[in-house]
Amino acid sequence: MRALVVYCHPKETSFTAAVRDQVVEKLDQAGAETRVHDLYRSGFAPVLSGAELDSYEDAAKNRAPVAQAVEDVLWCDTLIFVYPTWWYGMPAMLKGWMDRVLLPDVAFLMPDGENDNIRPGLTHITRLGVFTTCGASWGLTQMIGSPGKRIILRGVRAICAKRCRTVFAAHYLMDSSTDASRRAHLARVARKMEKFVGAAQVHRKEANA
Repeated sequence: MRALVVYCHPKETSFTAAVRDQVVEKLDQAGAETRVHDLYRSGFAPVLSGAELDSYEDAAKNRAPVAQAVEDVLWCDTLIFVYPTWWYGMPAMLKGWMDRVLLPDVAFLMPDGENDNIRPGLTHITRLGVFTTCGASWGLTQMIGSPGKRIILRGVRAICAKRCRTVFAAHYLMDSSTDASRRAHLARVARKMEKFVGAAQVHRKEANA
């Protein structure tokens, strides 16, 4: 398993960082090769420039400004996003990463003379995950439509492998969270990750430790 974790939060002391650590720990226990993109700490520039837009459909040029990020996306078979939900969606930093990295001829194929719609380009990705935190309640988030979750687990999944497995976990009402609720959520993340990557692999790794 080759896992790319895209992490987006400006504060290393955040609860979201603890979620990231739990995700990475379970990947390590499963024996996965793991790469973590920490967008804030790496200083990722999220704004798609005019020059990049001009070469957006030019496969020979469009990936050059974000070559390492593109290489990691093409390398992985498991793609996991860890981020806080702000205004019901993903942070601008993460949306910018998607704008600049999930490019034509990387993430999808553009329409051509035989196809009038885009076609999947991430068919090597067989697992896709979202782990997030929300200030709003579950009910309010559902009423609004949870656009961040839908962009990834519907939009990105549509260009992954046909039987791409997904996982999702959110801690709602973060602004009124407690030590107990946060501990319970980390335990939930651990359980979901074990099932996601294969509980048997996790337990075998622990038994041989």
